[in-house]
Amino acid sequence: MATLRVHVVPNAKADSVAGEYAGAVKIKLRTPAIEGKATAALICFLAERLELPRHTVVLERGHKSRDKVIRIDGLSQADVRNRIA
Repeated sequence: MATLRVHVVPNAKADSVAGEYAGAVKIKLRTPAIEGKATAALICFLAERLELPRHTVVLERGHKSRDKVIRIDGLSQADVRNRIA
């Protein structure tokens, strides 16, 4: 199990990993931050990027914040960092 701190930027031109922001991985998403849509898009984006099923990527904290903590089951911290980069 690994945890990943994420800073989400909604309403971007494309879904992408955009480096780091305050010690977290900065992820840009096309989806607007309305009614949890950006959070759902983040889970899907991370699952695809990490090549894992969606149910292994779980939002731990930050349901209504741009700063989120994601739990990733089935990968080590090093594996997550390598696949995200």
